[in-house]
Amino acid sequence: MTTAQQAAQDAAHRRAAQAPDGFDGSAFYRVPDWSSGYFKVSDRGTILAACGREEGSPGIDLLEVVEGLRERGLETPLLLRFPDILDDRLRAMGDAFAKAMRENTYTGGYRPVYPIKVNQQHHIVEEVARAGQSIRCGLEVGSKPELLAVMAMSGDDPDQIILCNGFKDAEYIEAVILATKLGRRIIPIVEKLSEVRHIIAFSKKYGVKPTVGVRIKLASRGEGRWEHSAGVRSKFGLFVSEAIDMVEMLRAEGMLDALQLLHCHAGSQVQDIRRVKDIMTELAHVYVGLVRLGAGMKFLDVGGGLSVDYSGMQINADGSMNYTMEEYASDVVYRIGAVCDAEGIDHPTIITECGRAMTAYASVLVFDVVGSSGPRTLATTGAIDLPEGDDDLPQPLLDLHAAYNAIDERLYVECYHDAAQARDAAMSLFGLGYLGLEHRALVERLFWSTCVKVQEIVERANPDDVPEDLWELDDLLSDIYFCNFSLFQSMPDSWAIDQLFPITPIHRLHEEPTRRAILADITCDSDGQINQYVGAESTEQSIALHELRPDEPYYVAVYLVGAYQETLGDLHNLFGDAHAVHIRREEGTWAIEEIVQGDTASEVLSYVQHEPAKLAARLRADCERAVRSGGMTVREARTLQSFYERGLAGYTYLTPGDADTEEFAK
Repeated sequence: MTTAQQAAQDAAHRRAAQAPDGFDGSAFYRVPDWSSGYFKVSDRGTILAACGREEGSPGIDLLEVVEGLRERGLETPLLLRFPDILDDRLRAMGDAFAKAMRENTYTGGYRPVYPIKVNQQHHIVEEVARAGQSIRCGLEVGSKPELLAVMAMSGDDPDQIILCNGFKDAEYIEAVILATKLGRRIIPIVEKLSEVRHIIAFSKKYGVKPTVGVRIKLASRGEGRWEHSAGVRSKFGLFVSEAIDMVEMLRAEGMLDALQLLHCHAGSQVQDIRRVKDIMTELAHVYVGLVRLGAGMKFLDVGGGLSVDYSGMQINADGSMNYTMEEYASDVVYRIGAVCDAEGIDHPTIITECGRAMTAYASVLVFDVVGSSGPRTLATTGAIDLPEGDDDLPQPLLDLHAAYNAIDERLYVECYHDAAQARDAAMSLFGLGYLGLEHRALVERLFWSTCVKVQEIVERANPDDVPEDLWELDDLLSDIYFCNFSLFQSMPDSWAIDQLFPITPIHRLHEEPTRRAILADITCDSDGQINQYVGAESTEQSIALHELRPDEPYYVAVYLVGAYQETLGDLHNLFGDAHAVHIRREEGTWAIEEIVQGDTASEVLSYVQHEPAKLAARLRADCERAVRSGGMTVREARTLQSFYERGLAGYTYLTPGDADTEEFAK
């Protein structure tokens, strides 16, 4: 499909969203496709969250939540977390594997494990541990700090599995071995042979019989952005020959029965189910081989890889997937069971580490639009007059004026091309010093006005009759909507790896949007903008939004940000963490379960070794010197100091009346 055909389909979709009885915001933004039922559009045109998988389940109105939090003194940007969604994702995963095991007569068990690197926030890890008790959900750590966090949290459930991945030094392994004496079911997973020696030594020293796992490098690997993180060139794990060496090391110490778990890294976001099938088949054969060598195998950890369909396309492509959670579970169970049955081996307990699929849906970022700019502000559809009495107008300007006036249903393509050529010629003249500033300003106004008139005709035309370059007018004429958030803090994957996230306004969804926009954050970095959006049939370079109304807030939400975004965020321009609020559905309404205040300016300054108290003291001293020298009055000094102290104690983001203009002017 060509770019022009794709653009035509997207435009047709946008027109189709105008239902006979009004605009259908749900279809327009394709909410059912990417939301897995957790988000819907209400009758009043607002987004409902945490709706649940059951038909007719009530939801939580995001606009009500944002307005309610503003009344409580919490301004946007807001990270809204929904434990109900997190709980349901865990249940859905457990249900999918339970069904697959029944259908395939699988006699082993199932244990989901949450890799806390996906989101280490205490409330998230605690909620996973609590909600996951019914399906015996474990936790996975990949570093010493993560181990310290989980080791102290898991005492309430002695049956909870703790998996230790990543490289481990002697001190790390000693702590793991000792933790088994606390009753923790903790399993170090060997990544290199030197770790085996430490495990043997500390097990003997403390008289502990450990449970040990091994990560293996498979020939099979996933597909998509992270496919190179798996396979024989993957960062972690042992080659098969090294795994056999490990078996012999344990056998020599009489500890071969301690080797009970086999693990692999399949890669994140495996978008093609065929790759899942290949990985499971190879992994199952390695498991059977270890059993044949005498290892006391019980667990088969298939790693992560279960995708999240950010685009809702349900295809084999970045940001999507060509399978469902149910199909994933069915293929994992069937492939492992079939290989074990063929070899007469008992079915192992299957472990998954699908952290992204667990947490992504449960968090929503909401921010307000604080202003806009764009070429439409220069455009008009009315008459544009040339300067009177100027007989020396440059020819490109005359050509542009003629093209603008000639636009109609028959000549719009020719007129657009003429206008584009005339504009290029005018810019060349300006660069050579032959076009004045006033004439250049008129060239800009004529060109953008031409684009607006042509676009209006394109929207009414048969898509098959529109040249490819004219479909680019949507993006060319798009506004920049400046939004009160930091891309680098709250959506780092959008900037770093072009991760696609679904985005919609949270209100006015019963109104047809009339503007195309690019969302930019309030950092000073030119990269601080979102460059791709969920479209009708593909990703788009801009998003359809509503025209901003004076003195009325306009809120936009980014969905599926519960995985990785919080822990990967940085302090670009010293914009800190947004307020995080946990919201539950309760007796037909919503209730605040937890508020985690966002960073203040003092806190982020402290992160980079500035001492706020010393800064404030220095400013006070400077103000006193200015008063003594007559540079400012006492009242002015107090006003500036008050602003400074409020700023240190306040949110790092913009808030209504942030400058307190009227008070400052008094």
